[in-house]
Parts: sequence; structure tokens; C-alpha cells
Amino acid sequence: MHKIILHEVGPRDGLQMEKETVPLEFKIKWIQAGMDAGIDIVQVGSFVNPQKVPQMADTDKLCAHFMQPGMKPKAVILSALVLNEKGVDRGMACNVEMFCMGVSASETHSRKNTGMGISEALTRIIAMAKVVQAAGKKVQVSVQSAFGCGYEGAVPEGRVIEIVGRYLEAGVRAISLADTAGHATPDRVEKLFAALRQLDDQVECACHFHNTYGLGLANCYAAMRAGVGYFESAFAGLGGCPFTAVAGGNVCTEDLVHMLQHMNLRHDVKLEELTRIAADVSRFFKRELLGVVYNTGAIP
Repeated sequence: MHKIILHEVGPRDGLQMEKETVPLEFKIKWIQAGMDAGIDIVQVGSFVNPQKVPQMADTDKLCAHFMQPGMKPKAVILSALVLNEKGVDRGMACNVEMFCMGVSASETHSRKNTGMGISEALTRIIAMAKVVQAAGKKVQVSVQSAFGCGYEGAVPEGRVIEIVGRYLEAGVRAISLADTAGHATPDRVEKLFAALRQLDDQVECACHFHNTYGLGLANCYAAMRAGVGYFESAFAGLGGCPFTAVAGGNVCTEDLVHMLQHMNLRHDVKLEELTRIAADVSRFFKRELLGVVYNTGAIP
């Protein structure tokens, strides 16, 4: 089995829709605990307009904290989401190690999410990716709504492949397919990632599934079968895109790790630490969350 890399997006995608603002000290505690548990990449936040997404207003402070010497394990990569050129500038100023950016394959979702159509968004994202690469930083680009759109329904596979082809032409090979609306099914996951590899067998594939219709872990397994190496998930299954018709939580980090470990993978990750994070997040928000294993405990 190829190596599985875990990308925790809870501090960003997990929290962006929450109405109750999470204090900086709680975010620091949860991020630090995830790093200590053995997570490979942590997405600390997004460089977006704090008026539109108040939960992300402290992303600069979080980056400044964890980029101090000795504040994170050397092997852990800090990532952040950027939507525009100003976000790239802020990320550079904070010395972010990995920039995540993307384009929706749905015209409607693209305009609701960024205020731009697909063509304009793609041109700008590719230019931004080149700037980041020229600075020696890692960049991962994504195709959002790659498996369907809450507004438009089915998204043509050819449109997804066309966007990926533009990324590859620009020299960007770390590519994520994001199931923003949660419409993916395992068969389509395998088919679409196989199509990516036909374009370029050196592509570094990542996946980002939402569990809107209960298919998140099944789609992760299909992605593993298709050779995907990077898996994005959120503690306690929090999250969802605020600009889709039916928002569903992310694949749950501790549930994903639990599955992997019972497949004899990623035993280096401390599952009990991840379940403690989920329980603490649940206590903070004063409600039961979508994760399963933090409530049931692991299979012996």
C-alpha cells in the first residue's frame, strides 16, 4: 500500500461555518494536539475577508504562533487556504509552508464562492500558483464540486479533466478533487482519479470528501484503491462549505484514522489523542458532533 498522508482541515473547513467564534487559545490547543497525535499537515485557517468569514479572522496570529521556532514538529507542514492575490500576500508574510487554492467545476458554485466564473477564477488561480511556486513554497490546487453541485446537480467529468489539464500545463502537480456537495460515490471516485493519472502519472493526488449523504469513508476507501495519497479530513466531522445548497460535514479525522488502523495503516498516529480533541470540540460547542469513534470508542 502506498503512503497515506493525513491533512487536518478542521481549523479551517471545520470551523468556518460555526456561528460561535472559537477563541484563539482553543484553536492553538486543538492544532497542537493534532500535531502531537501525528497528523502530517494542518490547515490552520484561510486568508479571507474577516467580515465575510469571522472564524478565520485570527489566521495570521495562528500562523505567527506556530511558525515560531520549536512550536511545531519539523515534519508537520502548516497549510492555509487562499482565494485571491491578497490572500497569497498575507500567507507569504506569515511564512505559510503550503498554499491551498482552487477552482469550482460548477459555474454557480464558483460565482457564489468567489464572485467569479470558472474561466476567470482559473486564470487567476494559476497565476497565483506560479507566484507561490516561484517563492519556493508548496502549492496544492483543487477542483471544487468535482463530483457534483448542490445547485446545478451533475458536473461533467470533462469539465473537471479540463481544469486539471490546465493545472498540469502550468506545472502544478499536487491536485485535490473536492466533493463540496457530497455527491461522490465510490465508483465515480475511482474513475475520476484514474482519469487524472492518465493525464500525468506523476500527479500528486489528494481528496477532500464531505459526508453530506453518508458516503465519506466509502469514498476515501475508493480513493485509496485509486492510488490517492493525501486525505483531507476534519476533527469530529465538523465543517461544510457555506456556499453550497446543502452543507455537510467533512470526513471525520478520527473515524478515518480508525479505519486506516484496522487496515493495518498509520499505526503511528495516536487515535486516542484524536478522540480527545473531538470530545473537547464537542464540549466547546455544547452538542454532539458527527464523528462516531469519539463516542463509541475504537474496535478492540
